[in-house]
Amino acid sequence: MELTELPNIGPVLAENLRKVGIETPEELRRAGTYDAFMRIYTQVDSGACLHQLEAIEGAVEGVKKSMLPPEKKAELRTFHKNLK
Repeated sequence: MELTELPNIGPVLAENLRKVGIETPEELRRAGTYDAFMRIYTQVDSGACLHQLEAIEGAVEGVKKSMLPPEKKAELRTFHKNLK
Protein backbone atom coordinates (compact mmCIF):
# COMPACT_ATOMS: atom_id res chain seq x y z
CA MET A 1 0.00 0.00 0.00
CA GLU A 2 1.18 3.51 -0.85
CA LEU A 3 1.01 6.54 1.44
CA THR A 4 -1.30 8.25 -1.05
CA GLU A 5 -3.85 5.46 -0.60
CA LEU A 6 -4.45 6.68 2.95
CA PRO A 7 -7.15 9.29 3.58
CA ASN A 8 -5.87 12.89 3.38
CA ILE A 9 -2.44 12.03 1.96
CA GLY A 10 -1.88 13.72 -1.37
CA PRO A 11 1.32 13.80 -3.40
CA VAL A 12 2.89 16.77 -1.55
CA LEU A 13 2.31 15.39 1.95
CA ALA A 14 3.43 11.94 0.81
CA GLU A 15 6.65 13.46 -0.54
CA ASN A 16 7.25 15.34 2.73
CA LEU A 17 6.76 12.10 4.66
CA ARG A 18 9.21 10.28 2.37
CA LYS A 19 11.75 13.08 2.88
CA VAL A 20 11.70 12.39 6.63
CA GLY A 21 12.04 8.63 6.25
CA ILE A 22 8.40 7.55 6.34
CA GLU A 23 7.79 5.44 3.24
CA THR A 24 4.76 3.28 4.05
CA PRO A 25 1.44 3.50 5.91
CA GLU A 26 2.86 1.08 8.49
CA GLU A 27 5.84 3.37 9.13
CA LEU A 28 3.46 6.31 9.49
CA ARG A 29 1.33 4.45 12.05
CA ARG A 30 4.45 3.40 13.96
CA ALA A 31 5.80 6.95 14.02
CA GLY A 32 2.45 8.40 15.04
CA THR A 33 0.92 11.74 14.25
CA TYR A 34 3.07 14.00 16.39
CA ASP A 35 6.42 12.42 15.54
CA ALA A 36 5.66 12.39 11.80
CA PHE A 37 4.51 16.00 11.88
CA MET A 38 7.48 17.18 13.94
CA ARG A 39 9.88 15.51 11.52
CA ILE A 40 8.26 17.44 8.65
CA TYR A 41 8.15 20.65 10.69
CA THR A 42 11.81 20.50 11.73
CA GLN A 43 13.39 18.92 8.64
CA VAL A 44 11.33 19.90 5.61
CA ASP A 45 8.77 22.66 6.16
CA SER A 46 8.93 24.95 9.17
CA GLY A 47 5.66 26.46 7.97
CA ALA A 48 3.79 23.14 8.12
CA CYS A 49 0.19 24.04 8.86
CA LEU A 50 -2.53 22.71 11.12
CA HIS A 51 -4.19 21.14 8.07
CA GLN A 52 -1.16 18.90 7.55
CA LEU A 53 -1.24 17.87 11.20
CA GLU A 54 -4.95 17.03 10.94
CA ALA A 55 -4.36 15.20 7.65
CA ILE A 56 -1.67 13.03 9.25
CA GLU A 57 -3.88 12.26 12.25
CA GLY A 58 -6.73 11.28 9.93
CA ALA A 59 -4.41 9.08 7.89
CA VAL A 60 -3.12 7.36 11.03
CA GLU A 61 -6.71 6.79 12.17
CA GLY A 62 -7.90 5.81 8.69
CA VAL A 63 -10.51 8.60 8.37
CA LYS A 64 -10.96 11.87 6.52
CA LYS A 65 -9.71 14.75 8.64
CA SER A 66 -13.21 16.23 8.64
CA MET A 67 -14.35 13.13 10.56
CA LEU A 68 -11.92 13.64 13.46
CA PRO A 69 -13.74 14.20 16.77
CA PRO A 70 -13.91 17.84 17.96
CA GLU A 71 -11.82 16.97 21.04
CA LYS A 72 -9.04 15.57 18.84
CA LYS A 73 -9.15 18.64 16.58
CA ALA A 74 -8.88 20.88 19.66
CA GLU A 75 -5.89 18.85 20.93
CA LEU A 76 -4.17 19.13 17.54
CA ARG A 77 -4.91 22.87 17.37
CA THR A 78 -3.35 23.40 20.82
CA PHE A 79 -0.29 21.35 19.88
CA HIS A 80 0.19 23.32 16.64
CA LYS A 81 -0.38 26.68 18.32
CA ASN A 82 2.32 25.89 20.89
CA LEU A 83 4.92 25.34 18.16
CA LYS A 84 5.17 29.06 17.48
